[in-house]
Amino acid sequence: MTSLSLRSAETREPARGSGKGLGVLVAILFVAVAGLGLLAYQFLQRTRAVERQLASVSVKTDEATALARQATDRAVAAEAAARTAAEARRLAETQTADARQQADAALQEASRARETAARSQVEADAIRKKAEAEVNRLEAALGQIAETRHTALGLVMNLGSDHLKFEFDKAELRPEDRELLSRVAGILMTSHDYTVSVNGHTDDVGSEAYNQGLSERRAEAVRSYLVKAGLPAEIFTVQGHGKTLPLVRGSSEAARAKNRRVELGIVNTQIRYGR
Repeated sequence: MTSLSLRSAETREPARGSGKGLGVLVAILFVAVAGLGLLAYQFLQRTRAVERQLASVSVKTDEATALARQATDRAVAAEAAARTAAEARRLAETQTADARQQADAALQEASRARETAARSQVEADAIRKKAEAEVNRLEAALGQIAETRHTALGLVMNLGSDHLKFEFDKAELRPEDRELLSRVAGILMTSHDYTVSVNGHTDDVGSEAYNQGLSERRAEAVRSYLVKAGLPAEIFTVQGHGKTLPLVRGSSEAARAKNRRVELGIVNTQIRYGR
């Protein structure tokens, strides 16, 4: 009986030893699992931290990219503005140079114009003096033939009264009148650059209409003879004044004889009269 009890106790001892080993194994497994869980947790945390860092880096990268793009755009715009400014400066410099050249050319042209004007004035003064001398010569020469006066419009030669007599109500030239006009033509042919106006007048006897026609016929008779004497027809103009411009007021025969006249207006075309 004692032997049986000993065997039973031996049999139970190994069983208790196996239970302890299993517990240790379980404990080890638990610790391993716990460690693995901790490692997994830590790995997960690190992974998430890395993901957050990556996300932050991505955001910063996008921001940096946007800033870089903006900087590039500003650089491109600045470069374009610089090119535009350079072109504008070049154009302004070119325009300034052109303006200076134009101003210089204008000054030179103005200087030449002043010189030309000065020469022209000198020439005009010389021509005027020569023309005035010619008018004075004509006045002196014609004054020996008939009453001649110097007016603001030129020379006026009165062919009437004792010099060129028209009979009452007549427009025909007498032989002595033709001789007088031949002498006038001879003097005028020695000159040049002049025009001649032939103005006919009558006395106060008769109507205005009749005397107007009579004065025109007298003026035309003088013009025709001077043209036949050799003067150019184109230098003449003819006008009748009737009895509207009497040389002498009054109704006496002496006054009427003076008013039955023809006047020659001689104008030198190179003199500006009426100044």
